[in-house]
Amino acid sequence: MIRTIIVEDDPMVADLAAGYLERIEGFSLDHTARLAEDGLELLRTCHVDLVLLDVFMPGMDGMELLRIIKSQFFHSDVIMITAAQNNEDILQALRLGVADYIVKPFTFERFRESMLQFQEKRRLLMSPEVAMTQDILDRRIFIKKPKGGAGRPKGIDAQTLETVVSVLQKQPGLFSLKDIERVAGISRISLKKYFDYLAETGRLGSSKGYGGQGRPVTLYNWLG
Repeated sequence: MIRTIIVEDDPMVADLAAGYLERIEGFSLDHTARLAEDGLELLRTCHVDLVLLDVFMPGMDGMELLRIIKSQFFHSDVIMITAAQNNEDILQALRLGVADYIVKPFTFERFRESMLQFQEKRRLLMSPEVAMTQDILDRRIFIKKPKGGAGRPKGIDAQTLETVVSVLQKQPGLFSLKDIERVAGISRISLKKYFDYLAETGRLGSSKGYGGQGRPVTLYNWLG
């Protein structure tokens, strides 16, 4: 069980996050703090695995608390949930080592995705059965990025990519290009470019299977 606290001065947002967290198996909400100072006291007196942390709060702000957590409470991870959207705040949080950065207002789907990804990363890091290979580090623990450099390669449109990802996230089990072509309304030739990109960035797995009349076909599964 991932023991979690929420540090958020807005009671409506805190209640929303608490309600969302209760719907996700594997997490327990131990405490909610309205001030960063109260959150710091909880960290000093309780075992905390995960802090859901706001940035803008009276008194000590979330960035200052994040710095303290990263310097003193190495067993605790942080996911920012905040209205702060400027590049400076985001880059600062990433440099300090947040597990994710969720911008308000947020949906349950976005919240759930972040929690499940954190849960999987934590499982891989803590499981004695999982060998910590370079592939796991590159594809599952650190930020996923294309081979050979950052950013999207030429020919990968952001809006189309978002559509493809949205469709793939809803696919249970294995699927083929043909299956997704019908759902996404994108030609198989164009779709293949996006599948290759997602596979290279570690978000899509693939294996060989057989289609009609025993013909070989590539089957995919969504990794997240």
